[in-house]
Amino acid sequence: MEDQFTHDINTRMQKCIEVTKQDLGTVRTGRATSALVEHIDIAAYGGSQHLKVRELATITAADAQSLTIHPFDQTTQEDIIKGILEANTGLNPVSDGDIIRIKIPQLSTERRGEYLKLAKAKLEAGRIMIRQVRHDEMAKLKRAYEVNEIGEDEKKRKEKHIQDMTDKHIEELDQLGRTKEQELMQV
Repeated sequence: MEDQFTHDINTRMQKCIEVTKQDLGTVRTGRATSALVEHIDIAAYGGSQHLKVRELATITAADAQSLTIHPFDQTTQEDIIKGILEANTGLNPVSDGDIIRIKIPQLSTERRGEYLKLAKAKLEAGRIMIRQVRHDEMAKLKRAYEVNEIGEDEKKRKEKHIQDMTDKHIEELDQLGRTKEQELMQV
């Protein structure tokens, strides 16, 4: 029971961290990375699809300051460019024959500060998701205790375990935040 209990909570909290990692990946750091554009919705084939790899195109970082997008179907090239422009990412895609090139501009100090605030907001959203998992699990424990499924000692032990797991996962998020801050502040 304890192993399944721990596994379920850990899995839910890890998912929160993965969502936050993906979300943080969309925050520009002045370096080219596919995460800047892969989750942009593109109106193509009569629907909406993500640009990410294996759906509409391959995305590669040609160097630290540019991305290249190779559409699988050349008829979607204009749709991809339009989708990137409409996403208000501050990126300017340019058609270059069969590929799309995006030059990543250097970030100003002011812009770095804005992105740092955005990253901190995304990290706080991740912390909130983890705390929500803790809240849900604590409520389950309380209900189990109230209907005499578990004793007081077991309830307290599991509450401490849940709090320890919460602290561990929030520290992991904090480390992600410190790494992202270092990336943002590099010139």
